[in-house]
Amino acid sequence: MAVREELLRNIRSVEPYVPGEQPQHKVVKLNTNENPYPPAPGVERVLKEMDTDRFRLYPDPTADELVGSLADYYGVGKDQVFVGVGSDDVISMCFLTFFNSDLPILFPDITYSFYKVWAELYRIPYHCPKLDENFKIVKEDYYAENGGIIFPNPNAPTAIYEDLEFVEDILKQNRNSIVIVDEAYIDFAGRSAMELIDKYDNLIVTQTFSKARSMAGMRIGYAISNPDLIRCLNDVKYSFNSYTMNQTALACGVEAVEDKAYFEEGVRKIVETREWAKEELRKLGFVFPDAKANFIFARHPEVDANELFQALKENNIFVRHWNAPRIDQYLRITIGTREEMERLFDFLRTYIKEK
Repeated sequence: MAVREELLRNIRSVEPYVPGEQPQHKVVKLNTNENPYPPAPGVERVLKEMDTDRFRLYPDPTADELVGSLADYYGVGKDQVFVGVGSDDVISMCFLTFFNSDLPILFPDITYSFYKVWAELYRIPYHCPKLDENFKIVKEDYYAENGGIIFPNPNAPTAIYEDLEFVEDILKQNRNSIVIVDEAYIDFAGRSAMELIDKYDNLIVTQTFSKARSMAGMRIGYAISNPDLIRCLNDVKYSFNSYTMNQTALACGVEAVEDKAYFEEGVRKIVETREWAKEELRKLGFVFPDAKANFIFARHPEVDANELFQALKENNIFVRHWNAPRIDQYLRITIGTREEMERLFDFLRTYIKEK
């Protein structure tokens, strides 16, 4: 039975975010920026030793142990840390909490596509300044009056990192607006905007366990800011859902934070493989912005991106492609293990040679 138009009139309609494919068979999976290495060994130990009787109880709504671990790791107060179910949950809560002006919020035209979804879902006006011809953010475009600003650094899907002076300039020009710097990929790039937290009361930095900490399946994200803004986030969270973090995620998250040596070694391996992969792509004729994330955003001047995407997929190699203006000839290639990347390049060498 079709729903009557009278009922549909007041139902919220939004175009949803489309995640990367999650194939259930064995493939070379380079399409969703996951970490190719397992989580810290302590995570496996915690899972094996977990007392399942705890599952009948609600988890700690304050996530105190995980919040404390993150606070110690970054040298901030516990009242400066907010955690959620992945950085998507954290950023969504930030949209709901801080972006309530009649003025449009600002984020780039080519960026993480969930921003537009949240803006439309919460009915927040927005404007998307265009990246320049090199896919870089034009900071002067963010000097205009606005209801808030968000951008990733490094940006997605371009992998371009802007230095701390660039970020600080945007903060200086927007002292009366909340500025959210989405640092999902910062561990592969450079200095974090967390260095500016105590200097700018309008800054919120968000990060995730999904990339450098190998825990995309556990869904842990966090924000760090000043105590006043974190208190506002918690007020909204407790008005929305007190128990966002489950027992397992909280326990495993603590272990992932504690093992700093394992974390740093994993990042080193990915960056090393990324730099090698950039050279291999150049040898094959690909062009791309300088990648500072755990992925490369590349195109080949003589090969159609969608055709290559489909050919890769037919050979069980998954990358990401968007049929969207300005980027429809680019593929986003996640950095896998050296072995996975070798398989990718074995295919590319043959494919391009035959073109």
